[in-house]
Amino acid sequence: MPERRPRVDAPVRAGGVGVPDVFCGDEQDEVPIDLGRWRALALATLAGEGVRGLCELSLFFVDEETIARLNAEHMGKTGPTDVLSFPLDGVEVADSQGPGALTRGPARPHPDHDEMPTLLGDVLVCPAVAARQAPTHAGTLEDELALLVVHGVLHVLGHDHADETERAVMRARELVILGEHHWRGPAPAGFRQEHQE
Repeated sequence: MPERRPRVDAPVRAGGVGVPDVFCGDEQDEVPIDLGRWRALALATLAGEGVRGLCELSLFFVDEETIARLNAEHMGKTGPTDVLSFPLDGVEVADSQGPGALTRGPARPHPDHDEMPTLLGDVLVCPAVAARQAPTHAGTLEDELALLVVHGVLHVLGHDHADETERAVMRARELVILGEHHWRGPAPAGFRQEHQE
């Protein structure tokens, strides 16, 4: 059997020099994935969080075996999970537009390599797990994948849900981004962000 090559949707510079970009890859065969759609949602999430400058994020759709292995290696947990996020260079937060307005961007300059982007991190989503949990979580597979993409990108940007305050902030951001860029309106009836950890 020939080795499967991932489908890729990654223009060299989506909006010109100095803007965030998202590289997408589909490395699984279980669920059909519209890379352009999820790339656009990841870019919208970066923009919604105020990410600016020459930086890149990777978004991969992987199979259960791959995400289970990474879940064990990096999280110490057994079995496949729905999404994993791996921040790389990190982001800095600056209050640039008054109280409550945050701008997130590359944390480190490249004095010797002005053309090199800062690598924000990797988000890995497992569509097979998403398909299984969608009926009791987000409701539909499309809503589940959208939630996981936004959730994963927010983790790369420093959001977390370790305590109730952080969880409330992260869930509020998810709803705003999904409402603006996925549903184009309020969340549908039956949509849930919470699920068993």
